[in-house]
Amino acid sequence: MPSLKDLKNRIASVKATQKITKAMKMVAAAKLRRAQEAAEAARPYSQRMGIVLANIAQAVGTDDSVPRLMAGTGKDDVHLLVVCTAERGLCGGFNSQISRFARDHARKLLAAGKTVKIFCVGKKGFDSLRREFGSIIVERTDLREVKRIGFADADAIGRKIIGMFERGEFDVCTLFYSEFKSVISQIPTAMQLIPAAAPDVDAQDGASALYEYEPDAAAILTDLIPRNISVQVFRALLENVAGEMGAKMSAMDNATRNAGEMINKLTLSYNRQRQAQITTELIEIIAGAEAL
Repeated sequence: MPSLKDLKNRIASVKATQKITKAMKMVAAAKLRRAQEAAEAARPYSQRMGIVLANIAQAVGTDDSVPRLMAGTGKDDVHLLVVCTAERGLCGGFNSQISRFARDHARKLLAAGKTVKIFCVGKKGFDSLRREFGSIIVERTDLREVKRIGFADADAIGRKIIGMFERGEFDVCTLFYSEFKSVISQIPTAMQLIPAAAPDVDAQDGASALYEYEPDAAAILTDLIPRNISVQVFRALLENVAGEMGAKMSAMDNATRNAGEMINKLTLSYNRQRQAQITTELIEIIAGAEAL
């Protein structure tokens, strides 16, 4: 049984930890609002970009002038998985959910006889995936020094992906990230970037409208598809930041409440042991007095 001093030191230690987790929860809550606004603001642009892409792709049809980024290589032998995770932990199962989703997808591709390559964006995803797939991680990007994600960061990643495709290093590229729904809900998501799949949109979204393009539609696609890749990567990074802050806020709230419960239990044990010690001392004093 621990001594009173040990219990007192442990209570003080848990109280110090509780102060840290409470402070981290407040910081995450403050960052969450800004991150959520940024993620929600990026969604309409990326969705409208998809609608425009679908419209132009419909006009081009199966023309031979379709850019390779949309037409692909005609094969699906080599797959590149771009896995976006957070740079730091203490956010519950946020990073592990994305890594697990990408890991399951990689296993299915390998079981089907495909060649898999992994591009890690974020330290935690790299740390998780390198244990099993260290030999097939071909690229890694860290954003630890970036205080606020900007389009330039996403564009640099998009250019790396396009450069790898132009060098013939893969046939299909899939982006993995976590879509932010709420503080307690982040959904791991996979999106095919290359070949650029034109999204299915309704006529009310304008995809069925007829337009004349200047220059021609194929030339517009050549410029639009690389931009769309960067836009989708940017959206994924923003969704991840919002999801990370939401998961961290929830995890730190749970940690703070658990620390409070542990403090109550330790305090109860401390008081019981102290009472027992006082009772023992009183008995010894009374027994000594009677002996005299």
